[in-house]
Amino acid sequence: MNTNDVLYIVVPCYNEEEVLPRTAKCLEEKLVALISAGRVSDRSKVLFVDDGSSDSTWNIIMELHKSNSMFSGLKLSRNRGHQNALLAGLMTVKDRCEICISMDADLQDDVNAVDQMIEKYREGCDIVYGVRSSRKKDNVFKRMTARGFYGIMKLMGAQTVYDHADYRLMSRRALEALSEFKEKNLFLRGIVPLIGFRSDTVPYERGERVAGKSKYPLRKMLAFAVDGITSFSSRPLRYITVAGFLIFLVSIVMIVSFIVQWALGGTVSGWASIVCSIWGMGGLIVLSLGIIGEYIGKIFVEIKQRPSFIVDELVDGNDGTGAEDGESTE
Repeated sequence: MNTNDVLYIVVPCYNEEEVLPRTAKCLEEKLVALISAGRVSDRSKVLFVDDGSSDSTWNIIMELHKSNSMFSGLKLSRNRGHQNALLAGLMTVKDRCEICISMDADLQDDVNAVDQMIEKYREGCDIVYGVRSSRKKDNVFKRMTARGFYGIMKLMGAQTVYDHADYRLMSRRALEALSEFKEKNLFLRGIVPLIGFRSDTVPYERGERVAGKSKYPLRKMLAFAVDGITSFSSRPLRYITVAGFLIFLVSIVMIVSFIVQWALGGTVSGWASIVCSIWGMGGLIVLSLGIIGEYIGKIFVEIKQRPSFIVDELVDGNDGTGAEDGESTE
């Protein structure tokens, strides 16, 4: 690494008008400090990615760009979700920088961890993960669900970094490798470890959101977890097969038992066992169909080969200030 290394900080934004000015100020101070210390090039920038916001997020980004060329903006044609917005930003800066760092706009990620990430990059790492040092600030429910999520992901065979979200450093080499992954069902926390280049972690204390509302309520968190599991493992399908085989063995035992009771002149007593069996089998069948449906739905999306995002406008002083229209199928 040298002082000519261009750093881009990529920040996905969705309805972040309340927090964006504070985020911009914080990132500007950090970038100026890095440039002054000779750790990155003076052409380094912050790229805000507007994920189809319905508030004044894009207007704020444009004002930031006009007042300071350190800020760039990328506007998507419509809301595509956090993962697609982040991918759009990463693919946009891929050929403009030597290193990039992705982080959320809510300032919960400690920007001071950037210094350690850059140090790890200097030591030869292509990917550096920001990892939460603790979850003391989370409530009991969130801690339990987080542990459950990572536990299930491990059980299903998916490679994820424990307590890592999307706060990470990636070199240009790693970004080029990421561009080779063509799936539309994005779960970057699982895709990035598959790149396989040298990596390391940097612990940091996650803070509270300084303004605005969380864009990940319980419903979206559960959907995100399901996407992560079904996008990186076929083990749920295998478990269905195993469950079906076990039920088949149990049914054989029950049939033999009923035949023996009939031969001895006994009768099958009670409706409870029958009703429980019907409900149990019915529930298992519906659950199995649901899991299979998740995989079929993902196949349906993949074969259409629709673009993950479409760029409406790009403003970046490194290429000359102005708008660019286009589309990406990454």
